[in-house]
Amino acid sequence: MEPLDAITEPVEGVVAPAPVPEATQGAQDIALDLVDQGATFLTRLMRPWNAYQVAIVVGLIVLAYVIGYFVAPRLHAWMRSREGWPKWRMRFLVLLHRRITLIIFVILSWVIVSVMREVTWPSRSYFISVVAELALAWLVIAILSRLINNRFLRTIVRYGGWIWVTVSTLGFSEEARQLLDQAAIDVGELHLSLWVVLETTVILGTMFAVARFISKAGTTSVRNNPDISPSMQVLVVKFLQVTLYGVAFFFGLQVVGFDLTGLAFLSGAIGLGLGFGLQKVVSNLVSGVIILLDKSIKPGDVISLGETFGWINTLGARYASVVTRDGKEFLIPNEDLITNQVVNWSHSNDFVRLDIFFGTAYGDDPHRVRAIARAAAASVDRVLDIKAPVCHIVGFGDSSVDYILRFWIKDPTGGLTNIRGNVYLALWDAFQENGISIPFPQREVKILEGEGA
Repeated sequence: MEPLDAITEPVEGVVAPAPVPEATQGAQDIALDLVDQGATFLTRLMRPWNAYQVAIVVGLIVLAYVIGYFVAPRLHAWMRSREGWPKWRMRFLVLLHRRITLIIFVILSWVIVSVMREVTWPSRSYFISVVAELALAWLVIAILSRLINNRFLRTIVRYGGWIWVTVSTLGFSEEARQLLDQAAIDVGELHLSLWVVLETTVILGTMFAVARFISKAGTTSVRNNPDISPSMQVLVVKFLQVTLYGVAFFFGLQVVGFDLTGLAFLSGAIGLGLGFGLQKVVSNLVSGVIILLDKSIKPGDVISLGETFGWINTLGARYASVVTRDGKEFLIPNEDLITNQVVNWSHSNDFVRLDIFFGTAYGDDPHRVRAIARAAAASVDRVLDIKAPVCHIVGFGDSSVDYILRFWIKDPTGGLTNIRGNVYLALWDAFQENGISIPFPQREVKILEGEGA
């Protein structure tokens, strides 16, 4: 008997075919199997009892378009008459309005399937039921994918879900999964295939969409609760968002099958990076939590920080948004609100006292001047009556008797400079009516003639 090496030696002049990798052979077999199944499916559609089902589906599509043509304008007019509805409800109605034809087709197809299953064999309505299932699945995926805020991720989840539902309904899911799993990159023990990428994207996108929906619903409930202070509302909302998105992320990775033990090294690296490069970021985050807990500053408060005067619009994790009277929005780091001196004009209450200074001539009766000044300040709209204005003499100047006029307001968000200007204008009008003069410095220069002149 000849040895094995002699049997397998190449013959001179004959080129042996190159060996085909097992992965390539598997992919080719799966692709050919999918093609055969597709050809078989199309062949079955040519049978008489399937051909009339195709005709019924086409007729239902046409009928759905006709009904939608008449229903859509009436639904749009009804939506416009719904005043005062929540924004999320109106957006949901707009979403249904845009897909009114598909909704009508789903309803009609399932009605036809139910009737045909009662009056004939199930095989006579098989194709119609497949189309009805696909249409219903596409409609549900289109509606649920709107919960995803990111447009790119929403598109991937929507089309990926449509493709996967179609393949699963037609019975090609296992072959398609195997085919996608063949396109992979192996790095050590990591097997990164196209199937894993698509599965991870769809599952994480769905989990984030659910987390976002729950977060928005919880945020609305918290902000509509009058028993929770504004600062605690912000803290609860931020904690709820971080918790929900964190749970969605880790749960999504767990469902995909990702080994979470590998995140231990990553968390250590992140901690090292926080210690060296992200000190300011961490400081601002901690300062934001302190501000929310001690309630020293909350949304709506009027504050002064250096040259910035305005009211708190929002409190973020890293900075506070302060809107000034001229429409500018300053993003002040939370650390500055902790370490610097901040004037909170509405910390414990909204009452603010303002002072203005003026002077009158020495010939005017100061008792009368004080009474006129108090009455003038009280005549201004925003000046409070419950805390009556007061006026005092603060000194005798070179040209005038100096006064201070003090009054209170309750709406510092309406501005301080404008209310001071209105009180000054009221003083001017009152002094003009009562003959009170406002002096200004005067100098008299005398030229003496000397002997040498």
